Amino acid sequence: MPAIMTNEQFRWNWVRERIGEIPAGQSLLDVGAGECFYKPDAAHLQYVAQDLATYDGKGDGKGLQTREWNTSQIDLVCDLLDIPEDTLYDAVLCSEVLEHVADAPASVRKMCKLVKPGGQIIITAPFVSMTHFAPQHFATGFSRYFYEHHLGVAGFDIVRMDANGNMFELAAQEFNRGMDLIGVYSGKPMNNLLRRIGGRLTRMVASYGTRYPQSSEIGLFGWNVVAVRRPSEQ
Repeated sequence: MPAIMTNEQFRWNWVRERIGEIPAGQSLLDVGAGECFYKPDAAHLQYVAQDLATYDGKGDGKGLQTREWNTSQIDLVCDLLDIPEDTLYDAVLCSEVLEHVADAPASVRKMCKLVKPGGQIIITAPFVSMTHFAPQHFATGFSRYFYEHHLGVAGFDIVRMDANGNMFELAAQEFNRGMDLIGVYSGKPMNNLLRRIGGRLTRMVASYGTRYPQSSEIGLFGWNVVAVRRPSEQ
């Protein structure tokens, strides 16, 4: 199956595996948790969810929206930068959130302050993203160098950084999305012949991702990162 079909699934599985590796009984803060998608996977942990909880699924009606969005399970309703620092956590999870905060570097520094010495921060975010959840969409994405710089300055060592996809898979995904948008903006169903031709082109482009996974150095869906706070960072 082409990797463009498993972009989200790869990320979901990756995050679930990282959560599963956290020892039972430890604390996990899920920053920007939204609908608490990963709460069931953290049943063995002391799970706390934070979110600003202002997104309603409709936003400003522009770009990609979810139509519905339920934040009723959120424990800490506040801005990320206002999360109380009187409690430190064994792990902080931030999945697909950084593009939705106005000041991403400050948000990373804030989250790092919430991790116990020796604890970990788990981050996923897009490398390239289309407008979604607008108007709460402030950045299109982040490179590996963003994480290496800001986490390092905050006193963290990156222990794993996994590529989700590569340039060819990203190109195939967006080509496929573009075909869908032709129908959206034209108000007419996509011609069946064009749809078939487009599907073949999408699969062909995606297949090069299998041949050249190193193209992730140019572009990809996103970097998945785990970093550990140095014990000396009090």
